[in-house]
Amino acid sequence: MTERPAPTDDDVLGGLEPNQVRVRFPPSPTGLLTVGNIRSALFNWAFAHHYGGKMVLRIEDTDAARNTPEALAYTLESLRWLGLNWDEGPEVGGEYGPYLQSERFAIYNEISGKLLDAGKAYHCYCSQEELEQRREAARTAGQHSGYDGHCRALTETQVKEYLDAGRRPVLRLRMPDRPITFTDLVRGEITFLPENLGDYVLVRANGHPLYPLVNPVDDALMNITHVLRGEDLLSSTPRQIALYEALGEIGIGNGVAPRFGHLPFVMGEGNKKLSKRDPGSGLGEYMERGFLPEGLLNYLALLGWSIADDRDVFTMDEMIEAFDIRKVNANAARFDPKKCEAINAAHMRLLAPEVFAERLVPFLAKEGLVAAEPTEDQLRMLTAATPLVQERMNTLSEAVDMLGFLFVGEEEFSIDPDAAAKVLTTESGAVLEAASKALADLSEWSTEAIEQALRASLVEGLGLKPKNAFGPVRLAISGRRISPPLFESMELLGREISLGRLDRAREGLSTD
Repeated sequence: MTERPAPTDDDVLGGLEPNQVRVRFPPSPTGLLTVGNIRSALFNWAFAHHYGGKMVLRIEDTDAARNTPEALAYTLESLRWLGLNWDEGPEVGGEYGPYLQSERFAIYNEISGKLLDAGKAYHCYCSQEELEQRREAARTAGQHSGYDGHCRALTETQVKEYLDAGRRPVLRLRMPDRPITFTDLVRGEITFLPENLGDYVLVRANGHPLYPLVNPVDDALMNITHVLRGEDLLSSTPRQIALYEALGEIGIGNGVAPRFGHLPFVMGEGNKKLSKRDPGSGLGEYMERGFLPEGLLNYLALLGWSIADDRDVFTMDEMIEAFDIRKVNANAARFDPKKCEAINAAHMRLLAPEVFAERLVPFLAKEGLVAAEPTEDQLRMLTAATPLVQERMNTLSEAVDMLGFLFVGEEEFSIDPDAAAKVLTTESGAVLEAASKALADLSEWSTEAIEQALRASLVEGLGLKPKNAFGPVRLAISGRRISPPLFESMELLGREISLGRLDRAREGLSTD
């Protein structure tokens, strides 16, 4: 394989009008979407929208043993949550359906038969044992160990002998005996030599069509113009190009392959390709932790592409406007969980306070802190508290620990025991008592009045440093060592609850 310079504008569109662009995202519903899957979907979506084209969602569910209706529903729900809506596919429809490959077996059967009849494919009767023996012999001789074409030109007598012996053949594509060259939209011109491209299997002996057949067939029938997919599929591209040509010769499609762009690997810990089994690879984790869809997508866009050298944070509309597949870096991209969280935090800061408050509700409701449809009092409290934490949070789920003390009933309120062991010392009783006395007679219960009273009593009166003065009070009020601003929080809680918590914390010290 050799690589050459990057493609031009003409290579990207190849004479098409921009709105003729058609891409596809073909997930397999065998489990949760990974960040690698989502990055591919995002780049296809951005590419299609940049040109005013269409994205097709096509489901690779031919593996009946592994695909489940629940996984399919989750895939659709996940894409909807991300905002990566498709123009054709399940639940949307379109003129090229059905969009589930499990419903297209009759199509694959008919086309594989036409390929066989036209001499573009042939039956192979070799057993796995025979194949492996010949591969091992080729390896020993220092030769290419792919399929050696043993069944390419069998006589009728040889075929009869195989059939009489009970052999059930697979169907192989007859690969052309020439180099295959294409211009990759990410990597430039690439050439594969014929000695590295053996005739490959299209249909198993049991009649089950394989990925190398069904994807090019569907691409041809659905008029897919561009295929953006992972680098791991690069080696299969010349075989698929040969199939597109064969399909064109039997009247399926126009015989011209889509333009390919192979996206760089996403690497995880230890500089290894991120696997679906690795922590941080599954979409469900980010949904549960409270990442914003726009924050997660923004970070994934940076895995191989950038909107500008000095800018990391952008909206999806801005990505669509700026997206250029030729600017995708061919080098592997490393997934950095900390940067992903930082990008998400930046998007949280961009939300209007009322929108941010709405986004927090599901996470607080899950823990029973507010109702799924918050009451007026709960909504008023949340709206008032939002400005206190929006600049301090990285994910929405942090609201439970950050704001829970404002919503929990006094019967359920508790102080973190580990924090209490570090902060509530024997000297803390005097601090809490002084705080209660200073606050009890305030004529106005406001942030400013609370701060003035506590500073006068604890910092000036007791001569304490602010950390030592306010640490026990913060813990008594919020139950945590880290909380929203103390004085604002006490104003939100109100006089009665705040004084009650100070008193109970002090009483707890006296009973230890």
